[in-house]
Amino acid sequence: MYLTHDHALASVTDDAVVRELRDRAEILDALYRFGLGQDLKDRELFESAFATDAELDFRPAAAKWGARPPLMAGRNTIVATILGLFVGRVDTTHQVTNPRIAIHGDTARLTALVEAQHLLTADHGTFALLKNPYDVDLVRNGNRWVIRQMRIDNAWFTGDPTTIFTV
Repeated sequence: MYLTHDHALASVTDDAVVRELRDRAEILDALYRFGLGQDLKDRELFESAFATDAELDFRPAAAKWGARPPLMAGRNTIVATILGLFVGRVDTTHQVTNPRIAIHGDTARLTALVEAQHLLTADHGTFALLKNPYDVDLVRNGNRWVIRQMRIDNAWFTGDPTTIFTV
């Protein structure tokens, strides 16, 4: 699941390095827009993270606590499902660590660890803290990158995810 090559950059010439560094920043920014869009309940920011035909697979993570959510297909479905689940009901914070990126022309793969804190808005004593490995395929969309497929697994959790993720 993790990208484990032994270097950060594939490029060797100065011009190519600059292009690659820009791509890497934009690729990582797609994941930041995903997390911060949820945290701020900002529909426009959250939508900007995804390709129109994106897929989000939260099933591997949810299976760890016995849930069986559907595969979310299409940007509109993803945004409506997640924001519909959280807005006015769940406060979140997402922290991204250990990002690794592989770029292949106009496609890329990103793996990262994301710690996601979810608290019921009305009762912060009811929470779920999740440490999730993310596996993300992205595509270039003009001068930015967007998520085409995202698979979220779960390394561990504490709290009660079943009270947070009621789909």
